[in-house]
Amino acid sequence: MIYGLFFGDSITYGEYDGVFGGWVDILKRYALQQFHEGSNELILFNLGIGGETTEGLLKRMPYEMEARNSAEGNIIFIGYGANDLAKKNGSYLVAPEQFEENMKIAVQHAKKYSNDIYLVSILPFSKKVDGVESATGKLRVNEDVLIYNQILTHIAAEQSLHYIDFYAALVRDKEILLSADGVHPNEKGYGIMAETAIPIIEKYL
Repeated sequence: MIYGLFFGDSITYGEYDGVFGGWVDILKRYALQQFHEGSNELILFNLGIGGETTEGLLKRMPYEMEARNSAEGNIIFIGYGANDLAKKNGSYLVAPEQFEENMKIAVQHAKKYSNDIYLVSILPFSKKVDGVESATGKLRVNEDVLIYNQILTHIAAEQSLHYIDFYAALVRDKEILLSADGVHPNEKGYGIMAETAIPIIEKYL
């Protein structure tokens, strides 16, 4: 059996989706259904943690992968940036240069266990939170999303990794695909993310 490991923040975890549990959980159910219908067994682990940045990822990633390493192969998904790019008291939680360095280290960790590595784009923010400080004192702007996504696409191209462009899938209709907080998708948004990702996991079924 092949393992799929999904590292990320609350958007990987599926926060704010009380219907389907988020895009990774939709994929988990799809893979299980396909297995019952005779496909290869693909076990998916949702390793998303709300509020996590790439700093937190680097602390736990080696241990998480060692604990979930399939001899038959692993697929690793890395989806970060929505928290890294948030500013608090005028400073990024993780500045662009450090974000790039952290992602490159994470990719090196992943390469010890897999040749199938997918970098996941950051989603756009709703206009109601774009440049507006939240109750927790965090400030997010869509211009930074473009900067951080550019870093991800550059790393993917440089290291011959796969890139999942959820940004492009949601940006046009973001105002109806994001939840009330303007950051997380709603069930429709997560559904579109899952539809985008299903062809990827089908290659391993």
